[in-house]
Amino acid sequence: MNVKPDFSKHGNKAETAPAFLSVWDLHAYYGESYIVQGISFNVHEGEILALLGRNGAGKTTTLRSIARMDNPQVNKGEIWLDHQPLHKMASYQASIAGLGLVPEDRRIIAGLTVEENLQLAQIAPPVGWSLDRLYQLFPRLGERRKQEGVTLSGGEQQMLAIARALARDIKVLLLDEPYEGLAPVIVDEIEKTLRIVKEQGMTTIIVEQNAVRALQLADRAVILDTGSIVFDGTAAEVLENEKLRAEYLAI
Repeated sequence: MNVKPDFSKHGNKAETAPAFLSVWDLHAYYGESYIVQGISFNVHEGEILALLGRNGAGKTTTLRSIARMDNPQVNKGEIWLDHQPLHKMASYQASIAGLGLVPEDRRIIAGLTVEENLQLAQIAPPVGWSLDRLYQLFPRLGERRKQEGVTLSGGEQQMLAIARALARDIKVLLLDEPYEGLAPVIVDEIEKTLRIVKEQGMTTIIVEQNAVRALQLADRAVILDTGSIVFDGTAAEVLENEKLRAEYLAI
C-alpha cells in the first residue's frame, strides 16, 4: 500500500511558539466545496512566510480568509493579529487592524494617477510610510506619479499595489502571486524591495507558484495539500528536501 510521506515533522507551531499572527483550526468553504480543512500555523513578527502548494491546495483561500474577505465562507477557526481577534471582524475592520492584502489582480483604480491611488489608501497623517518614503522604495513610481495607474506596465502595477498596501501603515503584508506574469528582472526588483521592507520590520505572507523564488525570500514555509498542512518548517529545509519538493511542489 502506498502511504503519503509525512513531511510535517516539526508540527504546527501555533500551540507553543509566541506569534504575531496566529491561525487556529481554520475551516473555509466556497459554496459546498470544503477548501481549507482545519489548518493552524503561526507567523512571527518581522518574518516572511511562504504559503505554498499545488493549484487548488487552498493557498489563496487561506490568504483571503485571513484578510476576512466575504468569499470564502469561514465556518470555524480563529485568527489573531497582535492580540486582536480578526475572526470576529469584517474585512474593513481587519484592514484597519493592520492587514494589507495585495490580490493577484492588483486592483489598481482606473482614472486615478499613481499618486492618487496612494493618497486614497494613505492614513492621514501618515505615520510610517509617507509618499516620499514610498517613492524612495519604488523610484519608478516616483517618476510616474502623475501617470494613470492602470497604464503602467504589469511590474509597475505590482509595485503600486504593494506601495498602496504599505501606505496604510499595515502590520502584515499579504501577497497573492506577486510574481505572476512578470519578467525575471522585474521579479528581482520586487524581491529586493520586499527584503528592504522586511529589514524594516514588516511581517509578510507570500503565496506564489514560483516556489523556489518564494523560498529563497522566505524565512519559513507552510505547505498545503488539499486543504491541510503537510509541512511547517524553515524555507531552507524545503529547498534541501528534494522528495518534499517533488511530492508537493512539483519542483
